[in-house]
This record gives sequence, C-alpha cells and structure tokens, in this order.
Amino acid sequence: MNVETVSGRLAAQAKTALRGDPDPSASLVPPESSGALVPAAVLVPLVDHPGEMTVLLTRRTQHLAHHPGQISFPGGRLDPEDEGDPVVCALRETAEEVGLDSDRIRVLGQLDQYVTGTGFLITPVVGLVRPPFTVIPDPFEVADVFEVPLSFILDRANHQHHVRVVGGQSRSFWALSWGDFLIWGATAGILVNLSEVLADAEG
Repeated sequence: MNVETVSGRLAAQAKTALRGDPDPSASLVPPESSGALVPAAVLVPLVDHPGEMTVLLTRRTQHLAHHPGQISFPGGRLDPEDEGDPVVCALRETAEEVGLDSDRIRVLGQLDQYVTGTGFLITPVVGLVRPPFTVIPDPFEVADVFEVPLSFILDRANHQHHVRVVGGQSRSFWALSWGDFLIWGATAGILVNLSEVLADAEG
C-alpha cells in the first residue's frame, strides 16, 4: 500500500457516520446536536517504514482520570489555543505526549467522529510519520509507546466483537489483541473504521 492510495481513500470517504462506545451500529446523537459532549481529537499515526506501514499507539498511565491504563492514540480535548481545529489539537497533543513534532507528520485526512461513553466527541486525524524519529513520552500521561503493523489492523480476522451487560444494558465494542496489549473501546473502534476505509486499498 502506498501513501497516495491511503490519502486518496481518506479523501474519498464520506464522513457522515458517527460511531461510539455503546454500540458501533447504534443511532447516536449527530455532532451538530451534541453540545453536551466535549470536543477532542486524536492523531492516528501511520509510520511509513520501508516495506510496511505501522500504527503508533500509546498506553496511558494508571493515575489518569479518563481511560487509565488503556491503549490510545496521542490526543486530548480541544483547548482554546486550538481555535476549534481538530488537526491543530491532534498535532499539539502528539508533540506533548510523545515528543513527535508536527514537521515530522503529513496529515492525510480524517475518519468518522467517535462518541465515548465518558462524554467526548473525538475527531480522528490520520497522519503519515516518516522515520527516523525519536519518541519522548511524557511520563505523566504515557506509560508505553509501541507500533502495530497496519496489515494486522487491516485483517478483519483480528477484529474481535464483544458484548457485555453493564448496568442491565447490553453494550457492544471492538477489541484487537497485539502481543501483551489489548486494544479496545474507542481506540479499537477507530482502528476498525480505518480498516474499513482502507479495505480496498491494500496492495
């Protein structure tokens, strides 16, 4: 898969769907009606290694208020300095969390927005990262930084669909297992969205 193909697929997709933690197929509140949700953005970093792309992920530290210990993308809530721009937010948060400056990243496009059960409306921004680079994790927020082959994420056999009963209600979510890491929730949902967008681009 080449960069132009990935970029073309992202540009061509119609970003009309809204995904979320409760159920990937559920009908959720549209973004224009979601004033109670907190706007946030994450970077989905595609690392352009020779021969194969990977996706860079982090594991959050255990003391954080939101999603402690979970696998995530670099990102966070939009600050006033971002002026409502999720791309600015995603790049700023990536620099702060893993020390990866924006001049190493080429923004390729965006995926569907994602609503979390904790009240965030996330815009996933896909960016191409060209190696070599050095990550400098923020020890307050990031416990680990690791990469997963894009081919693993594109293989739908690796997408595990789970259903749990929480508070008497059935909740559906995606998960992917990579080594010792269990990727689930919003991060897994965004990766499934990425795989759907790029499904016809492999090769």
